[in-house]
Amino acid sequence: MATVELRFSAQPEHVRTARLVAAAVARRAGVDEAVLDEVRLAVGEACSRAVGLHRNHGITAPVKVVLTEEEKSFSIEVGDEVPGPGGEAGAAEAPGAGPGQPDTETDADSEDEMGLAVISGLVDDVEVRSGTDGGVIRMSWPKTPATLHP
Repeated sequence: MATVELRFSAQPEHVRTARLVAAAVARRAGVDEAVLDEVRLAVGEACSRAVGLHRNHGITAPVKVVLTEEEKSFSIEVGDEVPGPGGEAGAAEAPGAGPGQPDTETDADSEDEMGLAVISGLVDDVEVRSGTDGGVIRMSWPKTPATLHP
């Protein structure tokens, strides 16, 4: 099982690099060429969401991307350090702003929900988790049969 870990400061300009690295590692891992655009788009969306969450919450820690080649699949985890319920999964579980919260929170929640919808449309196997130490979006794709090891 090969793993590549990427950490980058929460700046929008680094999302493109994360997309390129994810596509290159996915290709090397044996993900079907026809799926690489979906990998790129899903990783870009997940990284953009993590960058936005870090910036909106004043978190200076880097965004973490872990790319793992498993026996029959390739997975990517994009993690933020925004504690739940405001982390990656929290926005999906608790949509909308509560009483007394500014409209900007509602806009941020709407963007988070839209981002998760886009990712869910691109990736068949997606899991969203949140905890006290942050949130993670885990996505995985099957490897092509020719690259599976007996």
